[in-house]
Amino acid sequence: MHGAILVTAVLLHAHVAMHHPVPEATSAMPVARIDSLMATEKDGRLTIQAKGAVNGGGWRHAALKPAKATGPGDAHVLVLDFVAEPPEPTQAVIPGLLPVAAAITLKARKGLVSVRAVSGANDITTQILK
Repeated sequence: MHGAILVTAVLLHAHVAMHHPVPEATSAMPVARIDSLMATEKDGRLTIQAKGAVNGGGWRHAALKPAKATGPGDAHVLVLDFVAEPPEPTQAVIPGLLPVAAAITLKARKGLVSVRAVSGANDITTQILK
């Protein structure tokens, strides 16, 4: 009898694992919009701060990440993506625009004069304050 229960449990586990795979780690996606961007340079360090909004609750780890180059760019402009990790598909969340903020500090690059941050709906460019 115990053998039949064990076999049934193993088969049930295999069936569930096959039809309900473990979700992969959520990757960052663009936030809904960017509302403000500030960039300051001091002592060879560039600090960039952005504020914006996501489309509901549950978004985590908002960040500014250097954009992957898609073609020839302007050497005087640093382009960053404003991203966050979305909630799990099964997670109950509050709908509506909710505020989000992120900051990054990088080594200042010679000749850099402005920063552009890109979100899902818009982008903002600002001059670097020294």
